[in-house]
Amino acid sequence: MTLDRWLSRIPLESPSVFVKLIPTLVGFVIALGLSLIPGVVADHIPLFVGFSVTVMVGAVLLATLVPWTRFGAGWSVIVPLVAMMSIGLMRIGTGGSTSSIGVILLLPFVWIATEEGRRNIVIAALGIFLVLLGPIVVAHTPTSPADLIRAFFSPVIYAIVAAVVNEIAHRSRAQLAATRAAAQQREELLEQAVRTQDELVLNEARLKTANRLIQSIWNAVTEQSVIGTDLDGVIDVWNPGAEKMLGLTEKQVLGANRKVIEFHLVSELEDRLRDMDARFTTVAGMDDFSALVDTVRAGYADVRDWTYVRADGKQVPVQVAATPRLDENGHRVGFIFVATDMTQAREFARLKDEFVGLISHELRTPLSSILGYLELMRDDDESPLSAEQLQYLGVAERNAHRLLRLVGDLLFTAQVESGRFPIDITDAELRSVVAASIETATPVAATAGVALVSDVPDEPVEVRGDTVRLGQAVDNLVSNALKFTPAGGTVTVSLRRDGDEAVVAVTDTGIGIPAVELSQLSQRFFRASTATRNAVPGVGLGLTITKAIVTAHGGRLDIASEEGVGTSFSLRLPLETPRPVAEAVPGAETTA
Repeated sequence: MTLDRWLSRIPLESPSVFVKLIPTLVGFVIALGLSLIPGVVADHIPLFVGFSVTVMVGAVLLATLVPWTRFGAGWSVIVPLVAMMSIGLMRIGTGGSTSSIGVILLLPFVWIATEEGRRNIVIAALGIFLVLLGPIVVAHTPTSPADLIRAFFSPVIYAIVAAVVNEIAHRSRAQLAATRAAAQQREELLEQAVRTQDELVLNEARLKTANRLIQSIWNAVTEQSVIGTDLDGVIDVWNPGAEKMLGLTEKQVLGANRKVIEFHLVSELEDRLRDMDARFTTVAGMDDFSALVDTVRAGYADVRDWTYVRADGKQVPVQVAATPRLDENGHRVGFIFVATDMTQAREFARLKDEFVGLISHELRTPLSSILGYLELMRDDDESPLSAEQLQYLGVAERNAHRLLRLVGDLLFTAQVESGRFPIDITDAELRSVVAASIETATPVAATAGVALVSDVPDEPVEVRGDTVRLGQAVDNLVSNALKFTPAGGTVTVSLRRDGDEAVVAVTDTGIGIPAVELSQLSQRFFRASTATRNAVPGVGLGLTITKAIVTAHGGRLDIASEEGVGTSFSLRLPLETPRPVAEAVPGAETTA
């Protein structure tokens, strides 16, 4: 084995006890060789030299055979103490206090002084004191005062040196530990940086893949227009669907600082602002934009029918879902408008209305005939029916009347969609209308276990309108309230004057309606999710008919609801003579 390979196996960072003994052992061997040369040592005592060699051999055996790692670190100083004793015996055998061999005492002394712990300062100084005192104890000749002074004074100097060496070693160890810790920390940081770099590369690849996917999806949305704006309505997002629907490219819109209200009918924005009781101004800006996002600003999504105006002036009926745009902190930074072209849907609805109107007319005649023959059977005195037959006849009559009412509702909604339905404008007294509705609904309320409360003033409240149609509207509201109120709840029907309006309010403590669905309640056949979830019967025509009747009388229908708390419908009619919105058809048949 070469010297370099041998030295490479020495654990320099944490040397073993034998490795630490090697410098002392080398110095001892050199001193022993010098002592055997004739004339080099003046006073040679072979016995002490032999003892010295034996003790050093014992030190070597202790260093190599004893597993010092199993003991505490402080016990390893036994080996340098034994070596120091061996050197002391060598010193006695080679001239005592005058021997030059004593200089190698520094090697085990420094070894002890550099070990961790302040006690090693005392151990090193005490070992030196015993070794220096040895020649005086075993001397055959009188000891001089100088030898005594040297024997007691030298350990003090050695103790000071040991303290300095111990402190330097302590600081060196602390600095080495800090350096190792810093190196380990740098290594950990480097490993972490490598891992982070790998994660960044992976995340970047994932992000590119996600961006490609999102871009593909974005480009594939061509049937819906997606328009994004900032808080002021300036467009900053324009998808291919918007380009197809409105006839403008992304560059034409985003680079021109255009606003979303530019693609809306001004008349629809004005109507919406009036419905919001907002003050309309002729200045295009936030007032117009508020018509689109007022509900969204309140914290709800808004789905509403609008009309878009293309770049070529063509109008496109659309259904727009407006939602907020949020940043990473959840703060609103703009709005998103997703529009669906309703041209085909409107055409289908028109064809459906024509079909419904045709079928309704065709169904009325046979139903009326059925009811007529049923009445003849009931009134036939020559062949009277039995009690059981009368019971069956009653079931048939009730179902026939129910079908006739449904046919009437379908026919009425078809007339509403066409812009023409029959109303007969006369002087109408609302107290009697409300009282009749309450009287009709009282048995239903009692059966359902719902308290029906009337709050009607003593003085008359008169409007210009169709008494039958107004009664139909109030009946619909009261019937709905009873259906959606569980047993033990309350339905309150009130009538009051509010400025130049008469207000009929129907308030219940029922299941309520989700806020996002309030704007859709007047759509035909629409039913709230709370209604379908609770299996409340109905076809979704009552509110459509009610709103049409109120609108025809120049009034409006206000709705307020909270899911799980209840709903309030307010039917507002002008006290002065209105100009009907729908055209009255004199002498037309009234459908109940």
